[in-house]
This record gives sequence, C-alpha cells and structure tokens, in this order.
Amino acid sequence: MKSINFIFRIHQRFNLKHYAFFDIGNDHYYYDDYANESAMQATVENNCLEANRTLLEMIRSANGKFKVSFSISGLALEQFEQFAPAVIDSFRELAKTGCVEFLATPYAHSLAALYNEQEFVEQVTLQADKIKALFGRKPTVFANLALLYSDEIGEMVAGMGYKAILVEGAKHVLGWKSPHYLYHHINNPKLKLLVRNDKLSDDINYRFSQWQWDQYPLTAEKFVKWVSAAPAEEKVFNICMGYEALGLINSRSSGIFDFFKALPMFALEEGITFALPSECVERHKPIDVLSSIHPVSWTDEEKDISAWCGNELQQEALGKLYSLADRVHLCSDMLLKFDWLRLQDASHFFVMATKHYSNGKIYAQPIAYESPYHAFINYMNVLSDFMERVEAQFPSSVENEELNALLKTIYNQEKEIAQLKKKASQLKETRSKGTQK
Repeated sequence: MKSINFIFRIHQRFNLKHYAFFDIGNDHYYYDDYANESAMQATVENNCLEANRTLLEMIRSANGKFKVSFSISGLALEQFEQFAPAVIDSFRELAKTGCVEFLATPYAHSLAALYNEQEFVEQVTLQADKIKALFGRKPTVFANLALLYSDEIGEMVAGMGYKAILVEGAKHVLGWKSPHYLYHHINNPKLKLLVRNDKLSDDINYRFSQWQWDQYPLTAEKFVKWVSAAPAEEKVFNICMGYEALGLINSRSSGIFDFFKALPMFALEEGITFALPSECVERHKPIDVLSSIHPVSWTDEEKDISAWCGNELQQEALGKLYSLADRVHLCSDMLLKFDWLRLQDASHFFVMATKHYSNGKIYAQPIAYESPYHAFINYMNVLSDFMERVEAQFPSSVENEELNALLKTIYNQEKEIAQLKKKASQLKETRSKGTQK
C-alpha cells in the first residue's frame, strides 16, 4: 500500500540589526528586534496558527488516518515561546493526537555538520531535548537543515543513535533509482535513508500559485492521481518542504489550505495512506545503499551547499566563525553561548550568496541587504565584536593544544559524572523495588 509522508521544516531566523564598524567593542547586542517581531507576527498570523488548525482538523475529520511530521529548529521554538506561546500550544494539541512526529535537527539551523562535529552533536542533542520538554516525545528520525547530507554526516547521525535520516532526492545521487523506496547508509546498514521527492514537494511549495505552470491549478485529486499512477511496488512518497508554503509563499487566497483539507478524502479513496517517518522505517526494508561523498541539499538547482558556502564572502565568514568553536565550548558565559547559536544560523550566509540576488529565488522573508557584500560587512562587524568577547575569555595566545587538552579533561569529567548519576539512579531504583517487596 502506498503512503504519503508529509514533513514540514520550520525555522525562524534572528535578523541582525545594522551594525557599524564603530559599534565594535561598544555594543554587544546584535539583533533587530522590530524586524524579528514583525516577521514572527506575519508567520503566526498567516502561517503557523492557520496551518496548525488546518492539520488538526484534517487529523480529526480523517479519524486519525492523516499524519504529519515537523522538523522545528530550537531557535524557532525559542521565538514561539517568547512572542507566540499560542503556537506552542497548538503544536501540543497536534502532538496529543498521536498522528504527529517531531524530528531532530540542529538547534541553530546551522552548518555545524560541515565544520565541527562536536558542535553538531551538541546542537542536535539540545534540540531533541527541547522537543522532549515541550511535546513529551524524543525524536528518533533526523532531518538536517535543507536536508543537508553526506556519507560523513550520516555516520555522525548514526553515532547519535538515530535510526533514519531524510535526504534529498537529487538526480546525481539517486541516478536511476526511485525516491519511493527506503535505502540505507553505505557503511552503516542500520541507518535508514528516507528520500524526498523533490518534484512533488516543489509542486506544492513553489509551483502551486504559479499560474504560468502547465499543471496549474493543482488540485488534491490531481496530486493524489500522480501518486496513484506510480508503479505499484513504489510505496513511500516523502513530501518535504518549508512550513511557509502554507500561507506565506502560497497565500490563503491561493487555495492552499483548501487543497490540503481535500487531500485525505481523495487519498483514502485511492487506497493511499499517510504515514510518519518512523512508521515508514518500521514497515519497509531498504532495497539498496544510497551514497553521497559530497554534501547534497534541497537548495537551488545545484542541490549542493553553494547557497551558503559558494563564494569567498561566505567561506571567509564561516571560517572565522567556526575557528572560535573550541574556545566557545570552554566558555560558561551564557550570553556568549546565546549569541554563538544565533550567529551560526545558516540564513546569515544564505543572504551573502550572489545568485539569490540575480535569479529571483523565492524566499519567505525579504532579504534585508542591498547586496551580498553589505550582508557580509554587517555580519563581519558583528562577528568582530563577538570575537573580542571570546578573546577576553580565552586569549588567542593560548595554543590549541592546550585548549584540546582542557576540553578532553572536561569531557572525561562530564562522562564520569554521567556514569555516576546513572549508577546512583539504578541503585535508587533497586532499593525502591526492595522496599516495595
């Protein structure tokens, strides 16, 4: 039986304020609160609340047969908690249905997987813990920002204990293979790979409102017919997109919410079900390996990392940022940690990409800079101030070897403490059982 697996990525970026050269050393607050609150208000009013209500209605009207998943960054969750707690409540209502799954993802919507394994692991753990605290469920499936993936990233994800990861169905990775099967990691058969159908996903995300498109208008019946027409042995249809597709990229007047409301009826009539990523992994066996030596993502035609790392401006900014990682990991200054996460947001580097200014790339929020160069200068001014603050904590005169030795000591101490806590908990549980007897 064919199943449709809807996954929505949710991220809310922190906009940087205009930060001049003369602010360095004098102003340690980097954010445009007005832009952030305005963007959040637009997201809440036009996207999240309406979309969540729609999905909840779909689950209830379909008697739990409609299912949906979310990959929400920690930074987005923070802003919802601060500016729109009603959104958190609406996600809790969805979670209570048992028809929703929350996926693990980097807390800061960052590129840490490409630059620093320790930072990557820490961020994924931090986001998963926050999901557990807010919604009572620990993620078992992973989805990187923009489904960023490589064999190396897969090994790191498997090392954290996740059983599956979502990857982009790029042609140069899939080759002749279909995205409608389950695959596994080339070196670790236990890590399953769920492949995004880029065409069907982008048909909804980007083409739904495009009247020039030869398939316009897209109806629920037409979409379900496309899935039904696939070969019978192709069972898994992973439809993954940004949540802004509902209400922002495609406005309410486009009919996007009505389109989604009609999907369960047409799908169930065709014998097509809806599934969660973890269910797909349990129900299906991998048919083959899928390998990508070089990083692949869902972004742009290239399906690579050039949207964030494609020019010298981006590479310079990222190199300077992650050169601070070891020192920041040693810091206990919470404000420094606060800024460290926000400065890693991949959105900062996305707006430095020259191609986005020339090809009219669809983006849910407008780009606030006149050019990639202006975006770079503003970010580097902020980063210069941040670097001075890190320098004050751990001077660059301290050699990396000394830092690494200190990090190793701290890591071993934390590991020993964790083991002792686990033993204490086990002893407590054993004594409690003995007392009950």
